[in-house]
Amino acid sequence: MAYSEDHIALAAEYALGTLDADERAQVETMMAVDSEFTAVVQAWEYRLGALNQMVGSIEPRPIVWENIKAAIAQSAAQQVPLVMPETPRAPPPAEPMVEPGMAEPPVTAAVAPPVTVDNASDASNVILLTGRVRRWRSIASIATAVAAALVGMLAVQAYRPELLPDGLRPKPRIQTVEVRTPAPPPVASAQYVALLQRDAGSPAFILTVDAATKNFTVRKVGADAVPGKSLELWLISDRLPQPRSLGVIGGSDFTARPVLAGFDTGMINAATYAVTVEQAGGSPTGQPTSAPIYSGKLIETVPAR
Repeated sequence: MAYSEDHIALAAEYALGTLDADERAQVETMMAVDSEFTAVVQAWEYRLGALNQMVGSIEPRPIVWENIKAAIAQSAAQQVPLVMPETPRAPPPAEPMVEPGMAEPPVTAAVAPPVTVDNASDASNVILLTGRVRRWRSIASIATAVAAALVGMLAVQAYRPELLPDGLRPKPRIQTVEVRTPAPPPVASAQYVALLQRDAGSPAFILTVDAATKNFTVRKVGADAVPGKSLELWLISDRLPQPRSLGVIGGSDFTARPVLAGFDTGMINAATYAVTVEQAGGSPTGQPTSAPIYSGKLIETVPAR
């Protein structure tokens, strides 16, 4: 519902507490029957509530109430009702008597009745205009006070927040900063290589082992594929009762596996690596079924730093 400027001014003055008894009763009646007008009053109370929170309560001295009572009594005594006296009307002039044989008297112009002014309507217009001016001044004063309070509160929040009540103090801002420590440069690990060959001939495979990760890569060099069979790589160590399978070597040029992670470094470096021919897919028993055709041992090619 759209409210007039007078209604908004009444709501503001009600929240500010500057209305007289009749006007407060009028506002409270409107609030009882109109929930939207109640919301307007509550909005003004919320805006002006910051003024109450910025100042503390002060108990007036007893002499203040005595002066107020005296001023009210004096004001009531001075309000004497004004009675406008009624202007008496002059009696109509008597008509001159005309005797026989006398000339007729001259004709006298009729006098217009006095014009009366409706003083009551003029007074009501003056009172209405005075009330509107007073409300406009109240709205201007309220707006100025609210603006000044907001500016003051913002300034205090920025420079002296400890002076404000707890409800008006700005909440501390917590900013999380993620500091990333650069990762240390990787340390070059030792590299080991074994040439898997037959009888000191040309190498068939090159086996490379990384000492840090224990991953190995088999590079096919000169080995020939056996039709219908698979070439399987084995680790042979005197610390193990039987050879351990490291998996079937694939048909591509490179085969990489991480299966050495289960062995310690000393065993890996001292072991012998051999290749046998097994049935397709590898040995079914987990042990070599034929003699090795290629073998070799690791040598260190890149030292650790």
